[in-house]
Amino acid sequence: MRERIWKIGKRVFDVSRHGLIMGVLNVTPDSFSGRGEFLSADEATERGLQMAAQGAHIIDVGGESTRPGSQPVTVEEELRRVIPVVQNLRAKLAIPVSIDTSKAKVARAAIDAGASIVNDITGGRGDEQMLPLVAETKSAFIIMHMQGIPRTMQVQPRYTDAVTEISEFFRQQYARAIGLNIDPMAIAFDPGIGFGKTVEHNLDLLAHLERLRALDRPLVIGVSRKSFLGKLIGSPEIRNRLIPGVALTSLLRARGADVFRVHDVKENVYALQVTEAILQRAK
Repeated sequence: MRERIWKIGKRVFDVSRHGLIMGVLNVTPDSFSGRGEFLSADEATERGLQMAAQGAHIIDVGGESTRPGSQPVTVEEELRRVIPVVQNLRAKLAIPVSIDTSKAKVARAAIDAGASIVNDITGGRGDEQMLPLVAETKSAFIIMHMQGIPRTMQVQPRYTDAVTEISEFFRQQYARAIGLNIDPMAIAFDPGIGFGKTVEHNLDLLAHLERLRALDRPLVIGVSRKSFLGKLIGSPEIRNRLIPGVALTSLLRARGADVFRVHDVKENVYALQVTEAILQRAK
């Protein structure tokens, strides 16, 4: 496997050699995982520190639920939720902190507080100031694909060919980003599993990861606790999605995924470590 670099601030990660676990830290009362227990800055900080101790390579802080059917929150409320947490984590951790937001004002405040990655579910389409901000601050940028908006995205999502259409979206947004002087080595792509996709769309995307890879950039995958896993295993219980999610970390790493956005860090770190030990022997 040839070298594949992701620049995050002043750090450089060769994700072709070692995949990255991104711990999901939702500072919301209504996260899609159905728990929403980390409401205070102190509680969220402790959870982030726990994720780092379990082996997370990145902590992804989000203050607005993006689960299907969720409602947007104001900029002020999102700032109130996430900025103290980013500040606390940055003061106590050496690993990168990511801000999960589609609002440029929130991203800027989080970057000022120490975040070095912007994880935007709209891929830079939701706020016209987002791409210029990423370029100005030299932040790493995750361009995610979403059809529609969280409130309505799962109402009959349709594609002629999901893999082809999302791959083309990545290429278009990459060109936009480069045109605005975003460092190409700082860009990663996320196909947005479950964001305006049916179970069949999700399966097609996961089965054809290399067709999604644009210009040899890292692929970020988030399947953790998502409802399509429950549909595949025939169980509505969120706790039953852990095992298939961990299995996908191993399978998708072997098939070319680079960054795994997960809620259950320890289990996925272990799965990634074992998978990569085998992949190294196979070279």
